[in-house]
Amino acid sequence: MNWKTLYTSKRLGAENRYETEKADLIRNAYLRDYDRLIFSSPFRRMQNKTQVFPVPGPIFVHNRLTHSLEVASVGRSLGKAVGVKLSQKYPNENPDFHEFYRYDLPTVIATACLAHDIGNPPFGHSGESAIRNYFENLTGETKDTLEAELSENQINDFRKFEGNANAFRILTNDQNGHKLTYTAIATIVKYPTDSTNGFNKKTGLIGTKKSGFFDSEIEVYRKVANELNIKVLDDEHNTFARHPFVFLMEAADDICYRIIDLEDAHRLRILTVQQVTDLLLPFWENDETTYKYLTESKLPRITDNNEKLAFLRAMLINLLSQQCTEAFMQHEDQILSGQLNKSLIDMLDVHTLACLKKVDDISVRDIYNHKSVVEIEIAGYNVIGALLDEFVTAVLHPTRSKSGKLLQLIPKQNNIQQGELYNNIQIVVDFVAGMSDLYAVDLYRRITGITIH
Repeated sequence: MNWKTLYTSKRLGAENRYETEKADLIRNAYLRDYDRLIFSSPFRRMQNKTQVFPVPGPIFVHNRLTHSLEVASVGRSLGKAVGVKLSQKYPNENPDFHEFYRYDLPTVIATACLAHDIGNPPFGHSGESAIRNYFENLTGETKDTLEAELSENQINDFRKFEGNANAFRILTNDQNGHKLTYTAIATIVKYPTDSTNGFNKKTGLIGTKKSGFFDSEIEVYRKVANELNIKVLDDEHNTFARHPFVFLMEAADDICYRIIDLEDAHRLRILTVQQVTDLLLPFWENDETTYKYLTESKLPRITDNNEKLAFLRAMLINLLSQQCTEAFMQHEDQILSGQLNKSLIDMLDVHTLACLKKVDDISVRDIYNHKSVVEIEIAGYNVIGALLDEFVTAVLHPTRSKSGKLLQLIPKQNNIQQGELYNNIQIVVDFVAGMSDLYAVDLYRRITGITIH
């Protein structure tokens, strides 16, 4: 892969407008991408989708939307840092190259960060598991029908449902009207392979840990990859190298969720300020000047515990961002050849990795298995499972009177068609996965008769 061919302002689905948009001096194509996401319905719905802890509650915690905004902020900084370094490293490239990497790459990374969770269903990561669980455990006529009429890859789209692949579907679906640049679209695909060939860690490839596009969008991704000269790793199995910008988007997410989850846990009194401080301060143990400044000068002067952790959070985000920038540049050749099979944060020094492991261990033990988190996950299984059962049954038996009523609840732009089973079930999954937590619970109560107004 080549830095000169990895970006274009050409839009997927609006290629004929390419030349006119290039002439816009107010907002270029990459700023338009960012704005289109900010004002989109799927993005707004994330304000009521669980990140880790249930929302809403009496104490503010992050939801999918606030998390995505913060990741975008960090991603913009990473894009700026790397873009400037690439511009400096290749001074003889043409003006367009320097314009993009110095000024447009930060926007591209920020846009991808905004969109990185846009395909996730309600109720946090358990929402993905709930969708998979429903389709994996089908029995009887429903199971027989799906296995008879769907291809292996199509049925795996449901049995191995993946929020990343769903994000790609949302952003490339003409009905949503996003029409983003090829560059922005490629930058969100962490796992550029299909559902059948994804979820396979034995390959050693970072891109096959999960999946990045459904069967219905394989040719769309091929078109994007061809436009940007993304390396094909295994054409027969629809497996590609990551677009290099993906590493920066992923790093921003990796940095944010680790630190922010600790901050939320403190606000909810799951962890004490001392416990969080003890996890964060060791990151500077090898930097005597900074460590002394923090422990003897800065932190003792901050009396509010929330502000104390906010300051440490800002310091650590800056530290990890610098280190990830350096890791990106150090492994530039591997990234361009499609041979880097670790995330940037996994490429950091031994001391930093040891500190991150302690954060991860505490997070798993005390945060991700906290009672409130487990409760929302169980609720997600029940609500999502019940909704899928109602609507999938309606799709399979559309002539039943109840089915007709249920199908009327699906937005009209989603066209249920007789004889198109894969498409129809995708529409159902699109509908359920796109719900906010509150809407999913409300609809569940209404159609099951628990609540009637």
